[in-house]
Amino acid sequence: MLVNLFIALFLIAILVALFAGGYFVVRDPSSKRRAFWALSWRVGLQLALLIFLVVAFLMGWIKPHQLGG
Repeated sequence: MLVNLFIALFLIAILVALFAGGYFVVRDPSSKRRAFWALSWRVGLQLALLIFLVVAFLMGWIKPHQLGG
């Protein structure tokens, strides 16, 4: 259950960074590169989530299931 919560929090953080980056691309007139940093956070969070999923699978915290059976 804790792993599922952790994954959900990662996905919410990724979506927040994605929408923040989109907002900065469209609405931010300054040259502070906030869009770049927001989208960099998104990529970093996605990489961290992928690594966490691999580790969780290898440790046996999550198990795949068969579709339709």
